[in-house]
Amino acid sequence: MIKQDDTYTHETTFTQDQVNAFALISGDANPIHTDPEFAAKTPFGRPIIHGMFSASVFSKVFGTLWPGEGTIYLYQDMKFLAPAFVNEKYTACFKALEVDTAKHRGLIQCRLIDSNGNAVIEGQAKLINKNQFV
Repeated sequence: MIKQDDTYTHETTFTQDQVNAFALISGDANPIHTDPEFAAKTPFGRPIIHGMFSASVFSKVFGTLWPGEGTIYLYQDMKFLAPAFVNEKYTACFKALEVDTAKHRGLIQCRLIDSNGNAVIEGQAKLINKNQFV
């Protein structure tokens, strides 16, 4: 059972093959994500991961790890604060800000942190899970 102030972390890394697959699936073929020569001429100097792909770690965690199976997304907001790059380690950090046991809902803080401790993404999600928010 998840209670207010409970936390969870999950480490992740994104590969260029995954980014290329996301580009195909999403239709976002912006070369900033897939073309090293193009990306080298940008302020980032190399390809960056699609923001929505890097944020997909939140969905992975919610649906499979914490709270886990049966979780339903009601809401997600995000601020993209810095670029994410392939083959670097990131930590997705979560904190239960509010838990409504009557409605089986939780308001969860979501953050993606790089290996230097800098926030790449910050946001909040509202979820339903009848087995965890009780």
